[in-house]
Parts: sequence; structure tokens; C-alpha cells
Amino acid sequence: MKKPMTAAAGALFTLALVLTGCGSAQVAPGAAGTDRENTAVFDEINGLSGQERTDRLVELAEEEGALTLYTSNTDMDALVTAFEETYEIEVDSTRANSESVLQKIMSESTAGSLKVDVVDNNFNENNVMAQAGLFADYQSEYRDAVREDGQLDGWTSTYVNAFVVGWNTDKIDGSTLPDEIKGFTDPKWKGKISLEIGDVDWYAAVTTHYLEQGMSQEEVDKMWADLAANATFEKGHSAMSDMLSAGKIDIALSIYQHNVDGSAHDNGAPIAWKHEGKAVAPVVTRPNGAGILATAEHPAAAMLFMDFLLTQGQDIQAEQFRIGSVPRAENPITGIDTVPVPLDEMTENVEYWDGRYRDLVGG
Repeated sequence: MKKPMTAAAGALFTLALVLTGCGSAQVAPGAAGTDRENTAVFDEINGLSGQERTDRLVELAEEEGALTLYTSNTDMDALVTAFEETYEIEVDSTRANSESVLQKIMSESTAGSLKVDVVDNNFNENNVMAQAGLFADYQSEYRDAVREDGQLDGWTSTYVNAFVVGWNTDKIDGSTLPDEIKGFTDPKWKGKISLEIGDVDWYAAVTTHYLEQGMSQEEVDKMWADLAANATFEKGHSAMSDMLSAGKIDIALSIYQHNVDGSAHDNGAPIAWKHEGKAVAPVVTRPNGAGILATAEHPAAAMLFMDFLLTQGQDIQAEQFRIGSVPRAENPITGIDTVPVPLDEMTENVEYWDGRYRDLVGG
């Protein structure tokens, strides 16, 4: 069994403790934006709509001419390229995994050197930043069009991740898979399944789902123990997708749907997450997205980029097999029953769920 990389798995928990266990995060002076010139830009644009808003934003943003972005989105390059081709704005984009993006933001905030304009990251990490008061207020008709669970405190969902069970079709016959995740507790799956060590929210969603289905806490805990006994542990969904494609792992219990669909379509990878239109249940959904930093050096460019992500950007993400946050008639999980990440639980009790999952995966 591969030894879990425990440091990364605990990053969110450690940073959450900064906010909850030790009082509050040391936020950089002016982080609330009340004493900065960019506040006037936020207030002006938030009061506009339609073409008047767009025209004024483009005028101000192209005067600024630049945008800095931190992101964990592996498909962000296409969005940045389209934005730069549409407007006379140069984007400086830095990509890292979600925990590293959060750590970078928090350390720069503490040092008083936080100058990034927009951060695009996962639900849990964005919530940590929101609780630290790092986001500016962003209002628009485009945010209003986002699914209700994507209009978060301080930030806005621009896409939805779907956690699915994916498998290598050269090594696994999809017809032999169990209907539900709990079926992988059977010893015959030992060494064939893999868990991602940071998927705390997926773990919380699956646990909540089975408790609501009538399983006892003891039964759910045993299910997880049996799954862990059968599993290897990996770090990173993109890495897991590559390993799945190469046949280095047979089945990933929580891989992103867009990783599977994208690799299968673009590279002809022998991987799938549906057999005859059915997926292993439960499929878990979680809103991810972006927020504007209150200390943004380019506030108009930041607001224009957010508007872009929720309009033209939705079409670009659909081309990348992602699920946009603005509802549309068809998306990759249309017709599939899904279970949402318990957002309130993950906002209020992240330490509890993180600790339980780290114990499970050996952290």
C-alpha cells in the first residue's frame, strides 16, 4: 500500500485552525478594502448592469491593463487566453494545487503583501479566505444567474466539480462494478481501488448520504474502514487521472468527471465513469469558483474577469467537459442522480471532517 502524503492532506485543517482555534487570521491591513481606492471601483460597478456596466468596466479595466490570478484550475489557460483575446488586458496567472494556493494567499496576507486580484479555487479553501475577510463584495446580474448553492459568502461558483468512480476500461469491465461505493468493501476489490487523500468534502457527502439512507454511524465507519483496507492512496485528481489512464491504478473512487471525460476524448484514454449510461452511486457535486480580493491592485480587471467567467467562460468550460455554475439544459451529469457536498457542515465543521478523513487515510 502506498504511504499517504499526510502534509498536504492536513493543510486545510491547519489553516482552519488559524481561523478558529487561534482566534482569527492575521489579515493584512486594508484587507476589508474600506480604506483603499479600489473600493470606489467596486461600489461604482456593483451599482451598474447591462451594457452600461460592461462598457464602464472595459474602459476602466483596459486602463489598468493587467490582471493577476492565482488558481488551482487545470483548465484555466483556455479561459485566460480567451479573456486576453477579448480585452486589452494581460493576465499573470499562477497555478498550483488548491492547498498551495490557499497557503500562498494566507502567507501573503499575513505579511501584508497580498496583491493578487482574483483567486480561483476549491470550495473549502475559498471558505477559509472568506472567513478571513479577504474577499471584496461582487454583485452582478451574472452572479444572480448562478445556481443558488453557488452564490457563496464572499465568492461565486463558476463551475461545479462532480466526484465520480472512474475506472480503466482495459482492466475493468464496467458491468462487474457494484451499483454503489459501499460495494467496494468486498475483499475481491482489494488492491484495485484508490482513494484521494484530500477529498474531505467527498467523504463528508458520502457519509451523510449513507446516514440519511438509514445506515448507522457504526455501519458507515465500518464501511470506510473496509474501503481503506482495500485501497491504495493517491494525491491529486489530475495525477490520479494520469495513473488511471496508464493502468497504474484500476479504479478511482473519487475522481473528477471532467478529468475522465477530457482524457477519454482528447487523448483516447481507456477510462470511463459510466456504463450503459449509469454511474456508481453516489455521484457527489461541489461548487468551486472565484473571488475578487479586497486588496486587488486591478479592481476593474478583476470584476471584468468575474463577469467573463460567468458569461463567455461558461461556454468555454462546457467545451472542456466541465459543469458550469449557470444552469443549462444539458451538462455531463444530466440524468444522473447526484448528492451535494454538505456545504454548511463543511463551512462550520471542517476540522471534524478533516480529522476523521485523515485518520482514515493514515494521516
